[in-house]
Amino acid sequence: MPRTDQDSLDALVAVLRSHPGMRGKAAIGLVSEVLGGSDIHNGDWLGGPGDDGAVVEAFGGSVVACGEAMWPPFVRADPFGAGFAAVLTNVNDLAAMGAVPLGIVDTIVADAGTARRALEGMRRACELLRVPVIGGHLTEHDGEPAISAFGVGAATHPLSVTRMDVGQELVAAYALDGTMRPDFPFFPAFEQRGSRCADDVRLLAEVAAAGSCVAAKDISMAGFAGSLAMLLEQGRFGVTVDLAALPVPDGVDLAAWLTCFPSFGFLLCAPDGRAAELTAAFDARGLHAAVLGTLDDTGHLALRLGDATATVFDVGREPVTGLAR
Repeated sequence: MPRTDQDSLDALVAVLRSHPGMRGKAAIGLVSEVLGGSDIHNGDWLGGPGDDGAVVEAFGGSVVACGEAMWPPFVRADPFGAGFAAVLTNVNDLAAMGAVPLGIVDTIVADAGTARRALEGMRRACELLRVPVIGGHLTEHDGEPAISAFGVGAATHPLSVTRMDVGQELVAAYALDGTMRPDFPFFPAFEQRGSRCADDVRLLAEVAAAGSCVAAKDISMAGFAGSLAMLLEQGRFGVTVDLAALPVPDGVDLAAWLTCFPSFGFLLCAPDGRAAELTAAFDARGLHAAVLGTLDDTGHLALRLGDATATVFDVGREPVTGLAR
């Protein structure tokens, strides 16, 4: 019996729901258990509604701060890659907040050789993304290595899930000129894009200031569906994603693409009538952006393939991060 679109879609949904990067986000709920919830409707930035960074109003402007801890087995296996990723993930988080990156602070606990390679990876990322390491901490240690990094940026028009609303259009923007790593679900495009990377990430601050984007989230280790579920969760929004519109690199399997961490991949919310302006801004830089669907109030993250549809997640009933609001 021939395989139908519904069969293919159901199989894809099963892969997405079992993705360890998505399931691992449930641990974030511990933060709310200990520190309590926050009131997103009153703009409680310091308490945090679940954006990619924290916004602090200071000295007449908005300062954005964020942080990332690298997975220790990754640090051990590829300290250069882990150092690079420590910078990249912070810069992407700052970009998702509409911030221009100002600097990176790092902490490294490792043997001398591992620490050197990690710092070399950070230096390479900082060169490509045009952001300096402005401080940090190093402890020489022969046991399991650990790397964390923290980013600080400035935003004139911060992006936030608090500005999402029903009727806004969901846009996905990617750098597709890269190659999937064979050993890790990571799609790096920085070697191909080279010096363009620095202004690629600064484009989000530009579209935020222009008003064509009001909220964003970078596509991280949770993959496309996990990252989108976290974006929708904060307001119990829903969307049906048209997979035919999704930008996908040539030769990359759809399931692999939806479960990988792209070096440049963002989910963006455009106000009514502004989506064409938003996608054009990315297209002008040789990036790829497309409208995938319209936000609704169902709480369902659904996918459409041909005539078939299937729900991946019901953020109204199933906690993704478990952050209290």
